[in-house]
Amino acid sequence: MGAPRFEVLIPHERIQQRVAELGRQIAQDYAGRSLVMVGVLKGSFMFLADLIRHIDLPLRIEFIGTKSYEGTTTTGQVQLTKDLDRPIQDEDVLLVEDIIDTGLTLNYLKHVLEQREPRSLKTVAFLDKPSRRRIEVQGDYVGFTIEDRFVIGYGLDYDQRYRNLKDLCVLLP
Repeated sequence: MGAPRFEVLIPHERIQQRVAELGRQIAQDYAGRSLVMVGVLKGSFMFLADLIRHIDLPLRIEFIGTKSYEGTTTTGQVQLTKDLDRPIQDEDVLLVEDIIDTGLTLNYLKHVLEQREPRSLKTVAFLDKPSRRRIEVQGDYVGFTIEDRFVIGYGLDYDQRYRNLKDLCVLLP
């Protein structure tokens, strides 16, 4: 087996430009308030780290973990693998996702977090892939809308590999 081959879909510079735009918009929309940013592990960690550098507000970071994929295929079942460390009741919460794909994970997490009675709950996703929806959900803030291709890099993986690529790429056969 040779070295893996990638096709760059969105270069690092464009990613950074868009993340800065999202951060400024979020900071403007939440001006005068504090935020709890809930990163969905593991895919959102790079996006979350870059995003918060552009949000000039008091922030608290929490992480929640889910599992719904094996290889390139969704199992159709969402499992909680890590829960929040602190309560979010009466807080403004922004759920940070790497990708909205089938909608199953986002729908599940929104339901889980709404049960905890936040003051507000919105979502920001690095990527949106609407052609794969099984459940109709929308991100409140979306970095990029992409076609139905399996992407890696900038935190997204294939069997826990390739998260460290700085560009968003398609893994070629």
